[in-house]
Amino acid sequence: MNIKENIARLQDFYILSVKATLGVFQRPFYFRETIEQMDYMGTGSLFVVLLVSLFIGMALSLQISAELAAMGLKMYAGKIVGVAIIREIGPVAIALVFAGRAGSGMASELGSMMLGHQVDILRVHGVSPIKKLVTPRIISAVLMLPILTVIGDAASLLGGYYISVFVSHQSGSFYWSQIKDIMNFDNIFSGISKPFIFGYIIASVSCYMGLSTRGGARGLRRATTTAVVVSMILIIISDFMLTRGLLYVLGMRI
Repeated sequence: MNIKENIARLQDFYILSVKATLGVFQRPFYFRETIEQMDYMGTGSLFVVLLVSLFIGMALSLQISAELAAMGLKMYAGKIVGVAIIREIGPVAIALVFAGRAGSGMASELGSMMLGHQVDILRVHGVSPIKKLVTPRIISAVLMLPILTVIGDAASLLGGYYISVFVSHQSGSFYWSQIKDIMNFDNIFSGISKPFIFGYIIASVSCYMGLSTRGGARGLRRATTTAVVVSMILIIISDFMLTRGLLYVLGMRI
């Protein structure tokens, strides 16, 4: 693929993203489609998010407790685990899981509709595919990923509690007092603002790749894989940029 084709694809992606975003404020509003997508992305992703988050919290608590034990500071593992999960690990890990589960589903579903000419049928009937198919998915991803992140963070903190109390034999009340101490505006704002951006990235990239599907089953496989890979790469890159910007905005100097 040459430079000209890459620029054309970026232009198409930009146009789709802008039109889908503007569609949030324009009639008609497809509430039914939005609710269906929220159920698919939110309820459908809940179990895997809980499972992954729980074991991330447990593994992180084990590692940090082992390191701090050598310095006689094992009792402060809860504070470090809490900050790491709320500010960084929770939002990123859950976004990656969301991209793998919901993002691949969006890309494959829209890709199948493209190959089955269902998108062309919408155009024939005067219905905007972007407004009906993309906008509800972007709204759903932007709304559901922050909620999943909060739930996942809670599961991770519970996993850290289990390790601290039943493995490291620390005080449970002291663990939760440390978690309470780090629940300030800076940490919560940093952790809850990222999922909105991540959700938008995942939905827009996945929908674009789905609507760009060509070439039968092989093309569908390629579009789905590309959607997940590109989403994950953009999540990691945007996380660094957001972290740097948030540290500056919140007045936290390095």
